[in-house]
Amino acid sequence: MAPPHELQAVTEALVAPILECAPTAVRLQKELIIRWRNTDQRTAIEYGINALAQAYATGEPREAMQAFLPIIERVAAGRLAGAARIGLAVGKVIDRHKVAKHFEVTITDDRLTIARDEAAIIEEAALDGLYILRTSVPAERLASADVVRSYKLLTRVERAFRSFKAVDLQVRPIHHWTEPRVRAHVFLCLLAYYVEWHLERAWAPLLFRDEERPELADPVAPAQRSAAALRKAHTKELPDGTPVHSFRTLLAELATLTRNRVLAPGAPEAAAFEITSTPTPLQSRALALLNLTPATV
Repeated sequence: MAPPHELQAVTEALVAPILECAPTAVRLQKELIIRWRNTDQRTAIEYGINALAQAYATGEPREAMQAFLPIIERVAAGRLAGAARIGLAVGKVIDRHKVAKHFEVTITDDRLTIARDEAAIIEEAALDGLYILRTSVPAERLASADVVRSYKLLTRVERAFRSFKAVDLQVRPIHHWTEPRVRAHVFLCLLAYYVEWHLERAWAPLLFRDEERPELADPVAPAQRSAAALRKAHTKELPDGTPVHSFRTLLAELATLTRNRVLAPGAPEAAAFEITSTPTPLQSRALALLNLTPATV
C-alpha cells in the first residue's frame, strides 16, 4: 500500500502498462485471469491459446465504426448536406450507442470526418470491469485486503435501503406533513429494520440465510456460501427434515400463536384469565432462539 502523497503516482504507474494494450486484448486478459482462478490448469491453458488467437484476429475497429458508415456514405454521395443536418444524424447514433467519448467528430456543410479516439477507448477498456480502490487510511490501520472487504460491505447498506424502500418496510409513501412527524416516521422504520436485522441473525438456523459464511483468503474472489446454506437452498429442508423458511413465512407461522383473554358471562372482572395457544415445534424453536417463551412474549 502506497503512502497518501505517492498514491496518484503509484496508481498511474500500475495502470500505464494496461493502457498500452488494445481494448480486446485487455478484455481477454481479464477473462483469462478469471479462468485461471476458477478452472483447472489444462482448461485455462487451452483458453489462453484461444484468447491469444482471438486478440490478433479481431475486427474491432470496423465494428465500432459500423453505426456511422451509412451517414458517412450519405454525406460523401451528397444526399446529406449542411452541418446542422449532418450533426443531427450523427447525434442520434451517438445518443443510441453512448459513444460520444470514443470518437473525434469533425462536421462541415459538405464533409463528415469520424475517427476513433484510441486513447479514450483503450483507457476505458483497461478499467472495464475493474475497480481501483483508493483510501487515505494508512496501511497500519487498514491493509489492502481489508480495504476491499470494507468496500464490499456496501452491499449490506444497499440491501438495507432496498428493504426500506420497497421490500419489507416500505418507508414511502409518507402520510405526514410536518417535519417532526416525518422524522418520527423514518426513525420508526429505521428501528424496525434494526429489529429485523437482529431477528434474521437469530433465526438463521431456520432461514435460507447463511449461518457461517466462509471467510475467503482472497478478498477479490467471489463470495462463497457455506455447505450448509447450499444444502438448505437445494433441498428446501433443515437437517431435521422440516421446511426451510424465509423471513416472511416464518413471521406468518408465528402470527398464528395467540393469547386469548377469557371472561365467563356474568363473572366479575377479577375472574378473567389468559390462555396462550400451544406453540408448534417451529414456533417453540423460533422463540427459543430469541430466549423467549410463549408466556414472556
